[in-house]
Amino acid sequence: MKYAILGDIHANLEALDRVLEDAASQGVTHYACVGDIVGYNANPVECLEKIRALKCACVRGNHDHYCSHADDLNGFHPLAADVVAWTRKQLSQEQQAWLRSLRYVSPVETFTIVHSTLDMPEQWGYVFDRLEAEANFNYQTTTLCFYGHTHVPLAFERTDTIRFGLYTKIKVGLGKKYFINVGSVGQPRDGDPRAAYVVFDMFNNLIELRRVAYDIEKTQKKILDAGLPGRIAARLAVGR
Repeated sequence: MKYAILGDIHANLEALDRVLEDAASQGVTHYACVGDIVGYNANPVECLEKIRALKCACVRGNHDHYCSHADDLNGFHPLAADVVAWTRKQLSQEQQAWLRSLRYVSPVETFTIVHSTLDMPEQWGYVFDRLEAEANFNYQTTTLCFYGHTHVPLAFERTDTIRFGLYTKIKVGLGKKYFINVGSVGQPRDGDPRAAYVVFDMFNNLIELRRVAYDIEKTQKKILDAGLPGRIAARLAVGR
C-alpha cells in the first residue's frame, strides 16, 4: 500500500493537478492531507473539491480554519488576511461547513497526521528545531507522524536524541519515532519552487519526498487576475 501525503495546497490548482499525476505514476493507492487546502492562491473551490473527491483522511489547517470561520484576522499577516477574506467569499456555506468539520489530529492506518503540532494543534505552532520537536514527540503515540504548516520539508528522528534535517528518502527504523514535514504543494518555502509532497510505501517502510514542476506562470496570472496581492504571486517563482 502506498500513500501520498499532501499538505499546504493553498488553492494552487496547477500544482495540485501535477502532484496527483505524479502520485498516480508512483503507484499511489491512498491519500492523506495535512491541511491548508485553501488560502493564498486563486483556486480554493477547485482544490477543495479535488481533495474531497479523493475521500482521503484530512486534518484542519489554520487557513482552512480561518477561511471557514468568521474569526477576527487581526493576528494574521496583512497579505494572508486579504486572501482569507477573499476566500471566504468564494466558498459555499456547505464547503465552509466541511472545512469546519475537519479534526485537528487524525490517525491513518499506522501513522498520524496533524497540520501543526500534536501538543496544542489549535494554536498553530511551528516546528523548526529540536526543542519544538521534543514537545511534539511527548504527545506522539505512533512511530510516524506527518505534518505541514512551515512549508519546509524537514524530518525529525528520535531515539535517545533527536536528529533533524532536510531529506529525500527515509527508511523507517525499529525503535524510532519520526515527525516529518511533507513540504508544500502550493507554496514551497525552502528555495525550491517545485511542488512538494511525500510518498509513503507502507510495505517497504520507505518515505520519499517528491518534487514536481508545474506551470507557475499560469498560477501567478490567476492570482493577479483575481486581484490578490502581487507579492503572493511573485514568491511562487523563488520558493520563498
